[in-house]
Amino acid sequence: MRSNMTETLKEHSELAIHPQAEDPYTHRRSVPANAEYTAEEVPPAKEGSFAFLRTPRFYLVLFIGQILALCLVSTNTFSLLLVGQGTSIPAFQSFFSYVLLNLVYTGYTLHKYGLKKWAQVVRKDGWKYFILAFLDVEGNYFVVLAYRYTTMLSAQLINFWAIVVVVILSFLFLRVRYRIPQILGILICCGGMGVLLASDAMDGVALGGMPTELKGDLFMLLGATMYGLSNVAEEFLVSKKPLFEVIGQLAFWGMLINGTQAGIFDRASFRTATWNRKVGGYMSGYTLSLFTFYSVMPILLRMSSAAFFNISILTTSFWGVLIGIRVFGYVIRKLYPVAFVMIVLGLITYFAFQNSLGESRKPWLGVNQEKGIAGVGTAKRKVKVDMEAGYGGSAAGGVAGTGETAGATGK
Repeated sequence: MRSNMTETLKEHSELAIHPQAEDPYTHRRSVPANAEYTAEEVPPAKEGSFAFLRTPRFYLVLFIGQILALCLVSTNTFSLLLVGQGTSIPAFQSFFSYVLLNLVYTGYTLHKYGLKKWAQVVRKDGWKYFILAFLDVEGNYFVVLAYRYTTMLSAQLINFWAIVVVVILSFLFLRVRYRIPQILGILICCGGMGVLLASDAMDGVALGGMPTELKGDLFMLLGATMYGLSNVAEEFLVSKKPLFEVIGQLAFWGMLINGTQAGIFDRASFRTATWNRKVGGYMSGYTLSLFTFYSVMPILLRMSSAAFFNISILTTSFWGVLIGIRVFGYVIRKLYPVAFVMIVLGLITYFAFQNSLGESRKPWLGVNQEKGIAGVGTAKRKVKVDMEAGYGGSAAGGVAGTGETAGATGK
């Protein structure tokens, strides 16, 4: 009896010195339940170079990025087609997209939360979503307005500024630290865009034959700044909140802000605009493209980052040329495929030396991602699903019974 009591006291003493983690993701590498390691003493995970590139998750991120690029090309194309028809209504043009998003996602939020909890979200976090929606609405407004004065290619150039804005804000406010391969990847992507620009410069003509106007470039620069700010804000919010809540609140406030702005600034343009079947088709295409974009983008922000999103959509220039060949009679230059390949290589380089979770592990969510939500695309969800699938039990049980890597190193 005395022997059993002695052993019990010894076990309690050891637990006091080496407490076991309540969160299965505390350790960067899973250890046996009786291992005498604290979170700081656990050796860091070593998955080797190109670990993320060997996962299906990387190719999914790459694919989603190009889906979003095509959505943006579609919205840009429909904007140019509307201008060609004599219909330029920058604020009103995006209104139906916010309405559709609001019907779907706010409706689903009300279904999940109920009216009382939804109202609590509005009271508590409404100001955050209002700022996000304001930045997004103004970004859309100035980008669409820029197409009155400039071409698709000239507009795409200014998107470089959005990358700068995102990188600076992520570094200063989200504690993101970029590694040399990531910086190199960004530079390669920008170099690919430079090749595309050089190709057009050698031909001595802006794409589409329309000279670049300073006013259009300034509007696009302002829109790109708004987009950069909203991208960082959205990445922060979707890592902490359910997707349907974030998109629903963005759409709710965006609809109110956009509707008010359209009523003030687009009244004259609305009266002089051309309204026919083609315009209706272009507006419908623009609305559906933007709806798809807003529905998919938060998933990419969870799985990667705002910086990766902005460099991945540099390919919009290439996709825009392919569409422009058919729609606007553009001519593809010899260096365009080279530019596209360079951008893709830059994206691969960006992720080359990251572990299997890539950028889905967010530094502002804590070592164990305890401040984040275990939702679609998040590192917290990915680790939990992998552990349950690998061990056929709970996540806690998986941690207790394996030495395989369960966490991720930071950015």
